[in-house]
Amino acid sequence: MARRGPRWYFSFRSPYSWMAYRDLTDACPDVADAVEWLPFWEPDASAQEHLDRSSITLPYVAMSKEKHLYILQDVRRLARARKLDMVWPVDPEPRWEVSHLAYLAADELGAGREFIDETYRARWELGEDISDPGTMARIGRTLGVDPVALAGAHADPRIRERGLAALASLHRDGVFGVPFFISGFDKFWGVDRLPDFITTVRARLAASP
Repeated sequence: MARRGPRWYFSFRSPYSWMAYRDLTDACPDVADAVEWLPFWEPDASAQEHLDRSSITLPYVAMSKEKHLYILQDVRRLARARKLDMVWPVDPEPRWEVSHLAYLAADELGAGREFIDETYRARWELGEDISDPGTMARIGRTLGVDPVALAGAHADPRIRERGLAALASLHRDGVFGVPFFISGFDKFWGVDRLPDFITTVRARLAASP
């Protein structure tokens, strides 16, 4: 099997992933262009059944109240340091497959990176519900991408197969949270490890023939 290149696992749910995205794309577009972008989300019941049959266990655990309160404080602090205007979204009925499978559909249509940008903006700057297929349709119209394909991606059997492959990939890579970066045998977890990942990727790019 060919050795895979640098990659990072992101989630629309995570504010730390959003900030890593902004740091990476705003300051280091060369690295952003050189890495593989892979989604991480908590599977729904159908996907979980498939993963169980394949003996794939994802490391997601419920968050404690204490950790949640800490994250609220920490994210505000980090957002202020970056001069980012953010809102804390409300998720009345979270269905994370809606947005993450819509990303896979948008990527097939040649608008994956644009979709990520608009979905992060929708969630963390506008406070929109990205579990609502209607939000995915709105993003599709904004990007000039088929809104029906994005809104219905979570119910498309072919896209769901791609989603299962993505979840299997993070299992193989030992991903336990986001943002998570991999370059060669080196792994980096958390937005504060992004500079080390960038340095490693640039060194590998410079050494490539």
